[in-house]
Order: sequence, then structure tokens, then C-alpha cells
Amino acid sequence: MSLHDKKHPHLERLLKNAKPITLDQSSRVLILSDFHMGNGGRRDEFRRNAELVRTMLSTYYLPEKYNLVLNGDIEELFKFPLESIASQWSELYDLFLQFRQNGFFWKTYGNHDSSLLEETEYRLTSSLVESLKFLYGDETLLLFHGHQASVLFWETYPIVSRSIVFFLRYIAKPFGIRNFSSAYNSRRKFAIEKSIYEFSNQSKIVSIIGHTHRPLFESLSKVDFLNFRIEELCRAYSTAGSETRATIERKIAALKTELAACYTEGKKIGLRSGLYNNLTIPSVFNSGCAIGKRGITALEIEGSKIRLVYWYNGKQSRRFTSDRDNRPVELGSTGFSRVVLNEDSLDYVFSRLHLLA
Repeated sequence: MSLHDKKHPHLERLLKNAKPITLDQSSRVLILSDFHMGNGGRRDEFRRNAELVRTMLSTYYLPEKYNLVLNGDIEELFKFPLESIASQWSELYDLFLQFRQNGFFWKTYGNHDSSLLEETEYRLTSSLVESLKFLYGDETLLLFHGHQASVLFWETYPIVSRSIVFFLRYIAKPFGIRNFSSAYNSRRKFAIEKSIYEFSNQSKIVSIIGHTHRPLFESLSKVDFLNFRIEELCRAYSTAGSETRATIERKIAALKTELAACYTEGKKIGLRSGLYNNLTIPSVFNSGCAIGKRGITALEIEGSKIRLVYWYNGKQSRRFTSDRDNRPVELGSTGFSRVVLNEDSLDYVFSRLHLLA
């Protein structure tokens, strides 16, 4: 059968071949993606947040009995050989493997680390898969990196991959040219997300991806979420009492400040709407990345809940706003803090998905 006989051939293949894992009310799963680990030098984008990742994994998630999924592009093999990465981050590999004692540790591969399939001495080979599917009752959450949504990319991948590696290692690296990928291209990023969104709605599943470096919760980007929340509060204001109105006014002011910060501090690539049609269906989640300038984002599944969290250096004076007005909680005396940006029930997510898709 031709690749073009179906609209999403590679995504259908991922769903069919994904390794199944059953979730129940006791399940705890942490999902991270896009570390882009290098050799520890100045061009290693992961170096900035390496201590944060090590601390939160060893001090919070491991003792709290979370399972771990690393959802692609963990190693930056376009720019660095595996030997230098494995040598620099050997202790972190040890930490990844410790999560097996909590139940499971799996690692999917992305476009930047897919050549791991050819490595015979790779330490995490036994945990390497292309996709996973979490079975929540009769529902399915499909985990994969996200680059598979581009049919053109996959048809030309062997040639494209070798060309990119040559360019980044031998031209861009010596001359200091910044990396390029869909994470830095707004139109390509939006197209990939939209393709996965359409596939998820057609299949009545939830897809959890990485790749674009943009956190998504229930198919909404941060800008979309803030705008929706402001609209909800404005609607509630007209029927509220005087005390409640004062509270709503403070919340709207805080949300406006956060929205303004998105445009003044953020890059244009992160501001494009995540709305793929006129009705938002909660079928796509994205864990973001671990190379943010101010911290990292992650997805957590705990029992029947799914949440988007943000970890950052607690010394930073950044204002956080979430749907439930959660405040940052410092992790002991580490100097790092965690804040829940959004949270919802998986039962609600799938009910809405089935009703609207």
C-alpha cells in the first residue's frame, strides 16, 4: 500500500505497533522530552538545566514512585557523537535506569536521536521504542515524539538526516550558526501539530508528543489558554457579587500581565495560536522541552489526572498564573520550584473528545 493511500500512514503505524501499558488509579508517570544533551560544552543546550533535571528526578519523582518516559530527542546526535554525550552524562543515564524500580522506564526516539537504533553499545537500548500507548480503561493515550507526522520528512529521512548532521557538525558548529529544526519554524511546527490533532480526533485518542518544544495542554498553547481564561472570567464577572468581582478583577489583571509577558519576553514561534479549527478538542498534549531559558516543562499522569507542570530556579522572580491559582512549591532547600500550570481529569478529557470529535 502506498504511503499516500492514507492521510496519516505513519501515525496509524505508530498506533498499531505501540507498546501497550495499562494505567490504573495507582499509576504515576512523568513524561519529559527534548533534552538535546550534548558534550557539556558551550554548545550543549541541555547544560543550562542539567542540575535542575538531575535534582527533580532524584529528589522528587524517584522517591514519589513515578515511572519515567523520555519522549524523544534526548541526545543531540545531529551535533555530537554518542560517545561524548554518554561520557558527559553517565550519571544521568544511571538515574534514568533507576526508575525501573518504580515500575517502568521507556524512551522513545525522535529525529535528533533516531540513529541510536544503529548503536550496539547504547546503554538504554533495552528501553528504546518508537511509541507507547497507555491504556486507561477503554481509552488510549499514544506517546510518540511527533516528527513522524511529516510524511515528506520520513520519505526523505536517510538523505535529510545525513545532510543535517554534516551541516551542523562541520559547518554550523565551527561558525557558530544556530541549530534549525521545526522547533524554530512556526509554520512547520503548526502543521505538524495540526496533522497530529486531526489524526487524534479521527482515532478518538489522546496523543502526547514533544518535538516542537511548545507545551500544549488539551490542544491549547499558553497564549490560547490565557485568552480563554480571561474570557471565562469576563463572563463570570457580570453575575458576580461585589467581593467576587474584586477577586475576578485581580485574576484578570494577573492574567493580562502574564499574557503581555508572553509577547515581550517570548519568541514569535511560541505565540502562534494552537487553535486548529473553530472548536478545540483536547486530543493533543505536548510536554514542551528541557532546554528553556528559565526552566523546563513536563507532563504528569497521576491516577485519573493529567497535569502540565513547570520546574524552575526558585530564585527567579517570575510570576506564574494557572487555572487553579496554584503557587510554586520549592523542592526542599534545593532552590528549585515546581508549579502546576494546568490540570484536568482524564475522564473529562476523553468525554469531551468523544462528544466533540
